[in-house]
Amino acid sequence: MSTLDQAIIGNCGFAALVDRRAEVTWACMPRFDGDPVFCSLLGPPSAGEGQGRFAIELDRLAYSEQSYERNTAIVVTRLYDDSGGAVEVTDFAPRFEQYGRTFRPMMIVRQLRRLSGSPLVRVVTRPLFDYGRTVPTITQGSNHIRYVGSSQVLRLTTDASVTAVVDETPFILEDDLTFVLGPDETLPNSARDTGSAFHEQTCTYWQEWVRSLAIPFEWQEAVIRAAITLKLNTFEDTGAVIAAATSSIPEAPGTGRNWDYRYCWLRDSYFVINALNRLGATKTMEHYVRFIINTTATNGEHGLRPVYRINGRDDLEEHFAEGLAGYRGMGPVRVGNQAYRQQQNDVYGSAILATAHLFFDERLRRRGDEALFRRLEALGEQAVAVYREPDAGPWEFRGFEKVHTFSAAICWAAARALGSIAEKLGYAERAAYWRGRAREMAEVIGREAWNEERQSYTASFGGRDLDASLMLLYEWGFLQADDPRLASTVRAVEQELRRGDFLFRYVHEDDFGTPDTAFVTCAFWYVDALAAVGREEEARAIFERLLACRNHVGLLSEDIDPATGELWGNFPQTYSMVGLINSAMRLSRRWEEAL
Repeated sequence: MSTLDQAIIGNCGFAALVDRRAEVTWACMPRFDGDPVFCSLLGPPSAGEGQGRFAIELDRLAYSEQSYERNTAIVVTRLYDDSGGAVEVTDFAPRFEQYGRTFRPMMIVRQLRRLSGSPLVRVVTRPLFDYGRTVPTITQGSNHIRYVGSSQVLRLTTDASVTAVVDETPFILEDDLTFVLGPDETLPNSARDTGSAFHEQTCTYWQEWVRSLAIPFEWQEAVIRAAITLKLNTFEDTGAVIAAATSSIPEAPGTGRNWDYRYCWLRDSYFVINALNRLGATKTMEHYVRFIINTTATNGEHGLRPVYRINGRDDLEEHFAEGLAGYRGMGPVRVGNQAYRQQQNDVYGSAILATAHLFFDERLRRRGDEALFRRLEALGEQAVAVYREPDAGPWEFRGFEKVHTFSAAICWAAARALGSIAEKLGYAERAAYWRGRAREMAEVIGREAWNEERQSYTASFGGRDLDASLMLLYEWGFLQADDPRLASTVRAVEQELRRGDFLFRYVHEDDFGTPDTAFVTCAFWYVDALAAVGREEEARAIFERLLACRNHVGLLSEDIDPATGELWGNFPQTYSMVGLINSAMRLSRRWEEAL
């Protein structure tokens, strides 16, 4: 049975998941939103049981262990049989600096080593094409195997017996073996030499990258793993950051809440940029801001889309991948995301707040200028025009629209930010204009979103329902920490939405019924809000328990079952890892206090 006990490897061009038995269960090639050539996570495929796998199988497997090499994206899986035999599988996607640029090929390297005994192993390499529908044609040479499809060809180069790999014949492992899967290109050196050199250089890259991070005194391991995962969800070629590496992992069993998250949501940009800024990952941050600027530059008559492909295009028409059965057989498997057609008014505020860093962060190579400010003003005018118009909201309701407080508040925050940018640039008249607009918007939001009977802000204007995004009113500066309305809103939200240590997004019925699982990042928003209202010890205790909900290698998905702690939803989820980073940064004792 598939689970989210998976590790992620990648190189900021593509990613793959490796389970605790050393099987590559998911890998989209040639990039994040490409064809899942390994797809057993969402199997069985129509091509047949056991297809879509890349596995190292140990005969009479008794147990396994899996971990990352320290401060890297290199995962090590150890398999033990019941008679003293053991093997070690090291998996990674090469990434390192070479010839003045970053080398990040579409390539998975698997290194197989005997640890003890006489382990009997079998190598299973069964890629599929066309979302599980097409079995490739296989050709072979003396040291390689080619998997030929209509749209791409993969080549596996190895120093193992090619016959044993093609025929999936078990053999006693005696010598170290290397498997290099990638484009249909000849390696200049042997598989072993290539794998060894790439491993050493990739390890050095990640450890040096981690050394450059600004991290808190407490919870360093968790923050480092979250930071690496955030980096792995970055498509470096354009700067886009995907929401997750997978598609159609259900938010809860049998609900049909299966979405394709291999794309870039503008809403996420505010949170991701803030996390990258706090980490000091300025180069990644600059690339993401560049993607946002390029995307907003093509803002057409329909306005900004909520979600874009990693190449910046918005052709995300949704359809079902009929060749895949779905996670644990729970289809459908979706390709594309119909949310791109929704009206989501928060996108203007998100884009402005993310881009605002260019005007204030002195570390950045590219600084904000008058031309960029004028473009942001145009987005600001759109934010002012729509902030009290109905939309699908942050939770992307498909069946109804309301005037969502989240959307209105982030548009307000953007207007206020434009006032600060104008002042920074010395444009006093424009600063006064935007601050005036912000005041007007704040008055409307304060009047329309506050429910006197509930003593709380509500999810929508004039409504009674609450949602977890209200925890962000402090984050954006709409409410101050000492404002009694913040404390009372926190109390109302926790009474209605809290289940154990988790927070539901909302509990009212939506297009698919009543939610069954909690949204992981909402718990981190709640932790931050608790700290803001002076309940810091409670916030720290909940945060510690949330860390214990990560999987065995420190990763989080989108959703969690409050009763069982099982992870659900697409994986690993950028939103969740960013929430962890931001909460850790806020709650940690300062280095000066701890040393």
